[in-house]
Amino acid sequence: MAPAMAPTAGRGHERTAMDRLDEIIATPDASLVVAARDLADEFLAVGETALESWLEARGETPTQAKSEGFRLLALHRQGARGEPTFNACRETCRELVYHRNCIHSASEGSDVAHTVRLGAMVARHLVLFIDGKLETTGLGEFCCSSRAIRQRDASLAAAGNP
Repeated sequence: MAPAMAPTAGRGHERTAMDRLDEIIATPDASLVVAARDLADEFLAVGETALESWLEARGETPTQAKSEGFRLLALHRQGARGEPTFNACRETCRELVYHRNCIHSASEGSDVAHTVRLGAMVARHLVLFIDGKLETTGLGEFCCSSRAIRQRDASLAAAGNP
């Protein structure tokens, strides 16, 4: 499996987006506040790169279009076409956009560092999901709204097995 995130140049070694996100999560609050807007945009870029990897693995050319003003959401929409289990990360993509918007509109006195850390964790979650999807096709079928789970539960109930 190819990693969803291309390595980035590090100090004499290869760094992945996961390394970068872990570094952000461990950064002191004061540094996060100063770089908050740039980091918020970086989270979207990390998500876009992960989604691009998913699309390229399927032989598709990633769209440059935007949905609701964000390329990340358009890439998710494209990646979910014909792959219902990919919808498991729809809310994660939306949450990345939400954290970006919260950071960009944060007022003085708000807990920007906390929001930045949460945004990094959400980006990390998306990367892990897509890496898992690239490795395991059925990943995402665990969702409580999954048709397969609902059908199984209905069959068990009909057979008298709770």
